[in-house]
Amino acid sequence: MLESDYLKDSAHLVQKLKQISTLKPFDDKDLHGALKLSKIRKYNPGELILEEGSFDNWIYFLISGKVRVVKGGKDLCLLERTGDVFGEMGVIDGSARSASIYAIDETVCLVTDASYLDRLSGRDKLAFGYVLFRVFSEILANRLRSTTQDLISAKEEIARLRSEDKNFGGRC
Repeated sequence: MLESDYLKDSAHLVQKLKQISTLKPFDDKDLHGALKLSKIRKYNPGELILEEGSFDNWIYFLISGKVRVVKGGKDLCLLERTGDVFGEMGVIDGSARSASIYAIDETVCLVTDASYLDRLSGRDKLAFGYVLFRVFSEILANRLRSTTQDLISAKEEIARLRSEDKNFGGRC
């Protein structure tokens, strides 16, 4: 992995960040603050980005490349859109990373230290926290919708297989 220093406050970088759909709800002031606590990380194909069971405070925004999400040695999904977010669940509840993330090809991420929220006070903390958790809520709602659809499809497939099994049961 190659890692930049913490990024400098820059109007140009803030405008680039605002082009990422998950960061659009943040106002310029919040992005300027978060930028100071962010880095750019570049990963080679096959490189481990996050390890299941580890702890840290980093949220990852995919800038380019593709990553695969692996839980218990099984591939769960692929993230490949600019702005895809990972690493947020451990930040939300302080738990260990629930899955490992691997770079599929050369991958670049903006990584932000979520403990930034703890360094704020008063209205800034409330405003930034609200926007951050709203973004998390949207991400998790989309993932829940997708998981629900997968569950429905799996249940339908199980019912179909059971029905076929009953139709053939007892005959040679």
